[in-house]
Amino acid sequence: MKKKLSIGFFTASLAAFIILAAAYHFTYERAVDRAREEMNQTASEENLEQNEETVTTEGDASKEDCYYLMEVNGYVVVFLSDKKTAYDYTSIEVSTLPTELQNEVKNGKYIESTQLLYSFLENYSS
Repeated sequence: MKKKLSIGFFTASLAAFIILAAAYHFTYERAVDRAREEMNQTASEENLEQNEETVTTEGDASKEDCYYLMEVNGYVVVFLSDKKTAYDYTSIEVSTLPTELQNEVKNGKYIESTQLLYSFLENYSS
């Protein structure tokens, strides 16, 4: 009798474990699918925005040639024009910059070209 009870208890425990594992797997897959859909939707919206903002020019100028200098953890970090994508992490401490420039960097200093960016980095790098 004891052996039958042990086998029944083991079988019930195993079934409960399998049900919990399946439920966890199902919810995990749904969360991953939802995250993928959101990423795809965001990417397609960004592509539409980029396509709408495209301007034809005769020169080499492009809208993505601008950068923003911003403060992250006390250091100057170079971001691309979207202000979200980090382009370069510098070793320049914001506290070592002149006061006016510190305020500009804290608010997101606009740099128009790659040449101006490298000029700034040369001047303030140690």
